[in-house]
Amino acid sequence: MARKPEALADPIDIAVGARIRLLRKVRGLSQQALAEAAGVTFQQIQKYERGANRVSASMLSRIAATLQAPMSEMFGEAGPASGAIDEVAALLAEPGALELLRAYTRLPRGAPRATLVEFVRSLTVV
Repeated sequence: MARKPEALADPIDIAVGARIRLLRKVRGLSQQALAEAAGVTFQQIQKYERGANRVSASMLSRIAATLQAPMSEMFGEAGPASGAIDEVAALLAEPGALELLRAYTRLPRGAPRATLVEFVRSLTVV
């Protein structure tokens, strides 16, 4: 059985891809819009975001400029905190996660937020 490309990907490539995906979503850009700005296909952006393809330095520079972020932000901070940052980036990259979080922050503090959290937790219990 063939291995998935992601299984062979370097963890740094995966982390960079997750940050690209997170920043793209935060900026409200589609993969197509980012691809057009960077001069590649949206399929290539998908591969970068999954870590299946490495991003060259020049491409990372174009992507960072499009996302209005310094290139260093694509790598995160070195040190123990970067693992937590990578985990949060991966969670926020899940389909619908960022939209759910934005909706959550528009709720009044207190009971409405607690009710939503309890509701979501109840859905995960099998």
